[in-house]
Amino acid sequence: MSRKIALLMGGWSAEREVSLVSGRACAEALESRGHMVMRIDLQRDLRILLEAMQARPDLVFNALHGRWGEDGHVQAVLNILGVPYTHSGLLASSVAMDKAMAKTMFTAAGIPCPEGRVMSLAELRAGRPMPEAYVIKPVDEGSSVGVHIVQEGDNRLPVDDWPFGDEVLVERYIPGRELTVAVMGDRPLGVTELRPHSGFYDYTAKYTDGKTVHLCPAPVPEVVAAEAMRMALVAHRALGCRGLTRSDFRYDDTEGSPGRLYMLELNTQPGMTPLSLAPEQADKAGIPFADLVEWMMENAACDN
Repeated sequence: MSRKIALLMGGWSAEREVSLVSGRACAEALESRGHMVMRIDLQRDLRILLEAMQARPDLVFNALHGRWGEDGHVQAVLNILGVPYTHSGLLASSVAMDKAMAKTMFTAAGIPCPEGRVMSLAELRAGRPMPEAYVIKPVDEGSSVGVHIVQEGDNRLPVDDWPFGDEVLVERYIPGRELTVAVMGDRPLGVTELRPHSGFYDYTAKYTDGKTVHLCPAPVPEVVAAEAMRMALVAHRALGCRGLTRSDFRYDDTEGSPGRLYMLELNTQPGMTPLSLAPEQADKAGIPFADLVEWMMENAACDN
């Protein structure tokens, strides 16, 4: 059955350009299935969203990434209006975006996470927060925006012009390999290893063609792959997520196999670009991109 869909894309977060690419890809997939798609480049003006809802769409396909679109704000408005939307609801979205709160929930669910704590910029600048190497990251950004690894011997912290608020999350750096698992409803889709050609898996490595090798399925022991998928599903359920999510891990096998997995974060609105990991895993599992997008649309819901 053909649906009228309001597709939100763009926004004004640090991930705006990625959201535009995700939005275009999802809109084209939905249109190829005969749905009527209203593409809405959401700006920092609530009237744009409210005016779009006056057209009475059957649902909202939320292709926004990052703050404001992925962290519960848009979800709250759509809950008030009673319009179904894709991905997770208000509470799961807001908790997942708050990395420190999400880590608390993961730990309570028995999922290992790197040791760390939230610090003010003043505290961080006043002294060494923990032995090197450690990671500094914004508390509430996605796509590795603002993430820095501080190595032994670094003379200067990368927070002189910190644009991400007055607090930072500082975590112990976990050596080893980068793994990720997409969860579709109650089904982990697979495990991918990310191997950047240089540095770590940062924003540039994620969204620049040729910067990172995707190994799917990941060349890890079966017991490790099974545990990563189990943890991803436990995390998905612990936050109360719905729809499609993606969980990111570090796999430390530097002292031999089987090594140890550490949960880094859960993304409630994974990228849907040509380089994105969740669609790639779905395709490997026999679910073409258009089928994945239609499934996401069919599972749209609204918090009561």
